[in-house]
Amino acid sequence: MPHLLRINNQPNKIMDNQVQAWSQQFDPWAWNLGVIVASLAFGFIVKLVITGILHYYKNHDDYSLFKSIITHLSGPLNFFVPLLTLNFSLPLFRLDTTFVNPFNRIIEIGLTISFAGLLISAFRIFEDYVYHQFDLNKADNLKERKIRTQLIFIRKVIIILIALITLAIILLSFDNVRKIGAGLLTGVGIGSIIIGFAAQKSLSNFLAGFQIAFTQPIRIDDVLVVEGEWARVEDITLTYVVLKIWDQRRLILPINYFIEKPFQNWTRNTSEILGTVFLYVDYSIPVESLRTELKRLLENSDLWDKRVGIIQVTDAREKTMEIRALVSARNSSQAFDLRCYIRENLLKFINETAPQSLPRTRFENGEGVNKGG
Repeated sequence: MPHLLRINNQPNKIMDNQVQAWSQQFDPWAWNLGVIVASLAFGFIVKLVITGILHYYKNHDDYSLFKSIITHLSGPLNFFVPLLTLNFSLPLFRLDTTFVNPFNRIIEIGLTISFAGLLISAFRIFEDYVYHQFDLNKADNLKERKIRTQLIFIRKVIIILIALITLAIILLSFDNVRKIGAGLLTGVGIGSIIIGFAAQKSLSNFLAGFQIAFTQPIRIDDVLVVEGEWARVEDITLTYVVLKIWDQRRLILPINYFIEKPFQNWTRNTSEILGTVFLYVDYSIPVESLRTELKRLLENSDLWDKRVGIIQVTDAREKTMEIRALVSARNSSQAFDLRCYIRENLLKFINETAPQSLPRTRFENGEGVNKGG
């Protein structure tokens, strides 16, 4: 005959007898179904109370700790709290002894998985807090990019470790798996060597990821020139790096590329950068007037950071001379826009004030007089 099983903590005798009396008034399947529904309903109510309290204390700003908790823990709590209440309700079930262990095992596995989800979500709450404290939206965000790069890598390693530990706990809860595992320990030496050779490339990428995370030749949001492309570091995974090219394409490279091959990092120490504009003009150009015009253009532009703004004659060629405008900006994006602005307006100035100074082809007549053509 089915009977009331006491799996966890025993209730007091009076309550135990009363519950047994109630349970005998129903068929076992009806009683068990009622206990399941009541337990899950109670768990959902507890979860709603918790999230309701958090909603009450959250604010409407871009970030709050309560809002982050609601965002990340709401999903895992939907499973963890009802399963926890169901686990506490196990003594109330009327099950045949053959079904006790499988039912208990299923609940334990569900609790283990949902608790792993809670741990991962808890780390994401911590990650949100760090992102809020170290905001990337600054002119000089070197420290923020450094911390974010390390945190992203640590988060991915922690997620993998939690997943592996959760899987190990679930598998080791089965007696047969424990016996197999004990037998495999004898061959672990040879097996580890075989796995090491098979996963040599993956391990190389993984170790390269550790090196990049803590020595940081690249960081999140760094500006790089790689394979002839100007790009920003969009994501760093355990095995590859995603670069966002200026035209919104994505360049994906293995992570050990940045350990083994040279590349340009324009924001390694600071985002400030110099930009050049080259003009090729006739020798008759009034260079001093160009210097005056450059100064006026820079003072009227918000792109200039007021560090460097000069014009120099950098080369004298057969038919033209080379003039270089050297300007500075707060970052590479503004430097590119500033160069385009200076180039366009200096050419406009030359065309309007000294069109004869644009590049020309010269020739001599028989009397040795130079004429422009």
